[in-house]
Amino acid sequence: MTRKPEGPLRKGWTTGACATAATRAAWQALLGGAFPDPVCITLPRGETPCFDLVKAETGPGWARASVIKDAGDDPDVTHHAEIIVTVRHAQPGHGISFHAGAGVGIVTKPGLPVAVGEPAINPKPREMMIGQITELATRFGVAADVEIEISIPGGEEIAQKTWNPRLGIVGGLSVLGTTGVVIPFSCSAWIHSIHRGIDVARATGRNHVAGATGKTSESAIQALYDLPDEALLDMGDFAGGMLKYLRKNPVAQVTIAGGFAKLVKLAQGHMDLHSSRSQVDMAKLAETARQSGASENLCDAIKTANTARHVLELCADENVTIARVIARQARETAMATIDGACAIEVVIFDRQGGLIGRAGQF
Repeated sequence: MTRKPEGPLRKGWTTGACATAATRAAWQALLGGAFPDPVCITLPRGETPCFDLVKAETGPGWARASVIKDAGDDPDVTHHAEIIVTVRHAQPGHGISFHAGAGVGIVTKPGLPVAVGEPAINPKPREMMIGQITELATRFGVAADVEIEISIPGGEEIAQKTWNPRLGIVGGLSVLGTTGVVIPFSCSAWIHSIHRGIDVARATGRNHVAGATGKTSESAIQALYDLPDEALLDMGDFAGGMLKYLRKNPVAQVTIAGGFAKLVKLAQGHMDLHSSRSQVDMAKLAETARQSGASENLCDAIKTANTARHVLELCADENVTIARVIARQARETAMATIDGACAIEVVIFDRQGGLIGRAGQF
């Protein structure tokens, strides 16, 4: 995860907000007005950002506008992407329709907020764009019969850095955003993707999903159970975000997989496993080692150990299988959070992907 910069952080704008601004500019131009530049919109919570136009083009029955996305200080992969919207007059009675241009994905799996076969333009951005179309149609005294096409140059390549391929969104990026505002380092996009992964797994009939803290543990748990990609949840550090959503949207069997250090934090009751937001309590870890049969000398050494990995090495030297106890404690934490909605298993892997601790085996 990108390190958070020092000092106050600058907010940014979602792809949905950018698409809405470009839609307003293009539609206004198509209706005979000049391109508004900058173009200003009102977001769902009342913010009124203005966007400079990059493209401002018209032709017979169409107009096109684009803006550059500014994600503020958030490490968003779509920061500085160009969001291009082309609007076209449609046949009378057509209404408003949305289309994916180059770099915008198509939904191919159920469980997402947009139907299979539709462009990956989420409901709130659609609602925002429809609002701009209808407002201007009323002002100019015309029917709101419009085709809206969104494209994002390079979007198909950028999408490989997102969860879209695993969620069954092919061909490019999604147009997202519920408020229109990007809150730097809020991690909302990551947690949103975990939730959508659960939705897709449920909709495709998966009865076993796995959330892993990193790539090594994800690869190891996938191989252990021969799980398909759609059964894998990109949990990362957000155990709480995954478990709380599963409590209300259960899947029969849930495996939590990770390295020793991350799952020590879960065992100690932390729901956010990132190093900047939770720390291993070495005194508690020493007590856990004692329960695993560690000597007093070893427990004393654990209390002053540098890292959880160091603790694992110290325990290995005395053949103390502490990872098994940590797996059991982490499972207890997860079970308390999920409140009986799912069966829980916890599996701990070493840095080479070797299994060193397991509790609640399926």
